[in-house]
Amino acid sequence: MSNDKRKLTASQNEELLQVLKARFEKNMARHKNIKWAEVQARLDAQPRKLWSLNQMEATGGEPDVVGLDKKTGEFLFYDCSAESPKGRRSFCYDHEALEKRKEHKPEDSAVNMAAEMGIELLTEEQYRELQQLGKFDTKTSSWVVTPANIRKLGGAVFCDRRYDTVFLYHNGADSYYAARGFRGCLKV
Repeated sequence: MSNDKRKLTASQNEELLQVLKARFEKNMARHKNIKWAEVQARLDAQPRKLWSLNQMEATGGEPDVVGLDKKTGEFLFYDCSAESPKGRRSFCYDHEALEKRKEHKPEDSAVNMAAEMGIELLTEEQYRELQQLGKFDTKTSSWVVTPANIRKLGGAVFCDRRYDTVFLYHNGADSYYAARGFRGCLKV
């Protein structure tokens, strides 16, 4: 890393761009009608976004372009690893839940780590869109953005894919499991 914590060196940028381009070209069905040159031009103009993508990659997320934000026209990168990213598992939902745990606290929370990475947790809708592109979380599960009314009551929601169906479940926000992580979204 360079002196700026949220900026990659030139060689790190180049290496990451090569990985992202190779994944983009290997999975063209995820981003029909999008050209890599357009994606790279936006990434080159926003080095902090590259830093966030590097964080997604380093934690096992295998980020890839999955489409365009209909309102802003930004490219959407989602974690496309087959299972919930390994480097982002065993976290409770958010900081409030982390603080309420008295024993066996996890290292962090999904919401905190996503914010530190400069990404957002997938919403349930985004998670279901991702599942249209392949079969994800067949052995793991991923926290998703929890509606305020559920969170106010102490709960949080997560999704997975079982029996060829995408399920939305609930748990206490302070719970955490070795097979539950979170998937993120980055708009570029």
